[in-house]
Amino acid sequence: MPRRPSAPAGSPRNEPAVIPGTRLVPATGPAGAEDRALPEEVPVALVYNGGTFAVMMASPADLTEFAVGFTVSEGIAPADEVGEVEIAGHPAGIELRMWLPATREAAIAARRRALAGPVGCGLCGIERLEEATRPLPRLPPPRWSLSAGAAREALDALRRHQPLHDATRAVHAAGFWVPGTGIVAACEDVGRHNALDKLIGALALSGRDGAEGAVVLTSRVSIEMVQKTAALGAPAILAVSAPTAQAVALAQGAGLAILSGAGGTIRAYSGTILETP
Repeated sequence: MPRRPSAPAGSPRNEPAVIPGTRLVPATGPAGAEDRALPEEVPVALVYNGGTFAVMMASPADLTEFAVGFTVSEGIAPADEVGEVEIAGHPAGIELRMWLPATREAAIAARRRALAGPVGCGLCGIERLEEATRPLPRLPPPRWSLSAGAAREALDALRRHQPLHDATRAVHAAGFWVPGTGIVAACEDVGRHNALDKLIGALALSGRDGAEGAVVLTSRVSIEMVQKTAALGAPAILAVSAPTAQAVALAQGAGLAILSGAGGTIRAYSGTILETP
C-alpha cells in the first residue's frame, strides 16, 4: 500500500496566494482596492517506472492521494500495487514518481496520454476517440438507499469541508458521504477531475470501500467523472449541477446513480438509489 512521504523542502502548499491591491468596482458604492486570496496551480507530472505519463495543472496539496487516485481511476493499477510515491520538486513544477510491477507496463502503454493539458482536463490528449466513451463494467446493486432529504444534507455538508474555497471562491471539491455518518473525506483542487482523483486516493489510503457511500461534487457531472466514480466502486454521485446527457447514458449502463440538487430540488437522472416518498 502506498505511503505518504514528507513533502520535499520548498515544495508548494495548498495555501492561497495573496494578491495585494486588487481593484474592485462594486455594483453600488465607490471603487476601491483589496488584498485578494487566490488558489495556486502548478504543473504536476505523473511518472510511472521512469516515464512521464501525463502532466496536469493541479493544486499543490494531497499529492500522494492524487497520484494513487489517478492511477486507480485511469485503470492503470490498483492502489495496492503502488509503492511509495516520491514527490520531487522540479524547476517547472512537481513530479510524482511511482514504480509499478512490470506486469503493468502494458496498461501504462495502453492508457498513456502525452499531454500538458489545461486545468484538470479529463480527456485531453487521449489518442483514440473510443477511449473517451469506453463502456464501464456493471456495478453491483447498491447496498443502501437515501431520501431526498439525506441527499440535500450531503450536498450541504460538503460546503463545510471546503476551506480553500472559502478563502478563494475558486476551487472545486469532491467528498465521500456515508449514510448515517456524513462526509468522511473531502479534497479540493483547481481542477474538478483532480479533486475527485485526490478523493479516490484518500479513500484507498484509508482502506475505505467505495461501495459504502456516494461521491459528492461541487461541479457538473461529465463522462470523466462517471468513469472515475465507477473505478472507485461507488454506486452514486450527488452533485450541485446537472449532468451531461452522455454522462447519464454511461451511468445508466453501469448501474450508477446520478442525483443533482440544483435549485434545492433533488433530481435522479439514473440509478435506483433515491427512495420514493
